[in-house]
Formats: sequence, structure tokens, C-alpha cells
Amino acid sequence: MSLRICLAGATGWAGSALARGIARTTDLQLVAAVSRGAAGRSLGDALGEPALAGVPVHATAAQALAVPCDVFVEYTKPDAARANVLAALASGANVVVGTSGLTDADYADIDQVARARGRGVLACGNFALTVALLQKFALLAARVLPQWEIIDYASDRKRDAPSGTARELAARLGEGRPPAHTVPVEDTVGPREARGATLGGTQVHSVRLPGHTLGVDVVFGLPDETLTLRHVAGTSAEPYVGGALLAIRKVVGRVGVTRGLDRVLDDL
Repeated sequence: MSLRICLAGATGWAGSALARGIARTTDLQLVAAVSRGAAGRSLGDALGEPALAGVPVHATAAQALAVPCDVFVEYTKPDAARANVLAALASGANVVVGTSGLTDADYADIDQVARARGRGVLACGNFALTVALLQKFALLAARVLPQWEIIDYASDRKRDAPSGTARELAARLGEGRPPAHTVPVEDTVGPREARGATLGGTQVHSVRLPGHTLGVDVVFGLPDETLTLRHVAGTSAEPYVGGALLAIRKVVGRVGVTRGLDRVLDDL
């Protein structure tokens, strides 16, 4: 039996690639989509994809959720994501979150609702399988190396900082012991902001410049040596499709919020 999917942000950069990816599967069925610009049309017409011709596009998540679904995929914007996720949980759907910008406090609130409803939420700062592997490698390195910081790269047009990838990575690293600082951040001489933002105990620095798409470095340091784990993304959204499809399949049966695609890699 196919899982029924509602996709919010279905005509966006990442959402449109995922919609086409769902259309290529045999175990997933896209039953509704959300896109203000394409509302009232079929998704197939909006994307020029005949395989999606029967998928209605709605202006809001509330309208789309009137169509029963098993999994709601949130791929819109930070200012709409929280409300969309809560509405999906209220409708009885499981949720996959690909939108960046939600805070730890947001996820704590979402977790309470998801547990009360007996539904799962799988939140992924980045759906690329290579990023999931970077997270696993970083967590392993943090068990051995005492000091690290994160550098987050994105284009000059990206409004949220740090990126969802960097936020999630900092949160995951923060679940272990905090990094050591030879000079405590609060003892910085000069503008405190020069040391970046502290997230989960980790210092995170965001670069926003033309020429970047998305990228992240986790830099570990020991006397006279460093280790850098790096992920750099190109301009295509295709690298995120495989991980998003995996998340959709794995969220069903979970209860509460799970953060990080790497957490479900062990289930393969």
C-alpha cells in the first residue's frame, strides 16, 4: 500500500525536485501540494510533469490537509513552518521537516504535540546523504577531540543564519560533552560577536556571500594539527531527493521529534 504524501513548497527549488522524485517511486503517492503561486492548478501543469497531473495544488497547508495523507512534508519558509507542522500533526499526519530556521524551542513544542498525537516528526537540516554521513563522522570525532567550531556557508540571498544544516549539527554535537575553550568565549577581548553564535555549546560562524550555494565545515583542533570535515553543495536540488524519500519512508511509526537523517541510516 502506498504512503500518501502532502508536499508543502511543491514548486520551490527543493520541493519541485522532490515532487518529481516521488512521482518516480512505486510506494509513495503525492495526493496534495501547497504553493501559493500555483494554487488552483494541478502540480503536473505547474511543473510541466505529466506524472503529477492529478495532484491538486492548494494555497495553504490547512486547505491541502483536508485531503487525507500519511506524511506531510514541510518545505516552505521559516515563518510558516511551525504553524504548518502543528496543523499537520493535528490532522493526524506524520511530518518530515526540510525547512530551516526552526529553533530548539520550536522543536521542543512540536515534540510535545507529536507525542500527544502519537505521530513522528523527522527534522532534517539537510537531506543529502553525504551530510548525514558528515554528521556521523563529526559525532565520532567529537568523542575523541576536545575542541571544535562550525563554519556555515550560503549565498548572499539566504536570510536565515545559521543554516538548518549548521543548527542541526550544533544540536547533535551538543548532546555530548561541550567543546573546551582555551579562552572562554565570555572572556573575548573585542566584539563578542567575532566569536560567532553559541548553539548547543558550539561556536557557529555564518558566511553569506555570492558564489556560495550551501556548505558547512566542522573544524576540530589539537596542538599543531587540525581536522576539517567539509560538505559543499552545488546548484542542483537532486542531492536532497534521495534523503528526503528515505525520511518520508522512515518517519512512519516513530513518535515525537527525531532530528537528523543520520539517526535513521542505521535502520537501513
